[in-house]
Amino acid sequence: MTATAKPHVFDATADRFQEEVLQKSLQVPVLIDFWAEWCQPCKTLGPILEKLAADYNGAFELAKVDVEAEQQLGAAFQIRSIPTVFLVKGGQLVDGFAEALPESAVREFLKHHGIEPAEAAPVEEAVAEPAAVDPHGEVVRLRHEVAEQPDKAELKLDLALALLATGAAQESEQLLDALPANLATDDRSLRARARLGFLAVSKDAPPVQTLEAAIAAQPEDLQARYLLGARLLAAGHDQAALEHFIELLRRDRAYQDGLPRKALIDAFKVIEDQDLVGQYRRKMASLLF
Repeated sequence: MTATAKPHVFDATADRFQEEVLQKSLQVPVLIDFWAEWCQPCKTLGPILEKLAADYNGAFELAKVDVEAEQQLGAAFQIRSIPTVFLVKGGQLVDGFAEALPESAVREFLKHHGIEPAEAAPVEEAVAEPAAVDPHGEVVRLRHEVAEQPDKAELKLDLALALLATGAAQESEQLLDALPANLATDDRSLRARARLGFLAVSKDAPPVQTLEAAIAAQPEDLQARYLLGARLLAAGHDQAALEHFIELLRRDRAYQDGLPRKALIDAFKVIEDQDLVGQYRRKMASLLF
């Protein structure tokens, strides 16, 4: 019983549980199926759950947890018998059952929690995506243009942004420092400054796995949580980073002279997904006011 290549079904592991289950449940309910290869009732329930995951077209995701391979997760959820199924919504465990229910009963369970089959997305004609811009190629192109038009400050801002996309933070910062006042306060400049800040913080921070382990062992380790958020944001994992910054604010808004609030505001400048930014602005406001 493997989740490989089945729609809306995946194998959950302890090291990715927060991101793949808890974080994911903020967008879509996640059903966690604790099972084992030797468990006969699991062989009855498992296919039913996988079939429903496909039938429901993404109305929920099914996370499979092999209790033999993932004993840490089994212990964390105090699994006493299998199959055991839990429903996680909004990052919280809300309900569950510990038996091999028939399909009709599982459907009723889902319906009770407001989970109904989603309509299949209409088939649309494929639209050619615009070719991705190669940031290294952009750097070469913009260096040439700056050399030809050295007095055109806008080109230097463009070059600074292209350099930042390639990881050349130091040269990018030097160009930003030399911009005239009108461009120094440009939204793109402010966004670049914020990203440079997170890159500087994450540069000497421990690896993500080390920080995650530190937080798992000691959730009140606020410095580890901040560093992890900075690392995740620098790596493009925007929502996971915001979750850590929000948790930082929830635990101690005054930490390091208001660092949680500053981290969130800087993150909002960096992140381009405005729907995601709006969602977390509201969360921040609910905690502050």
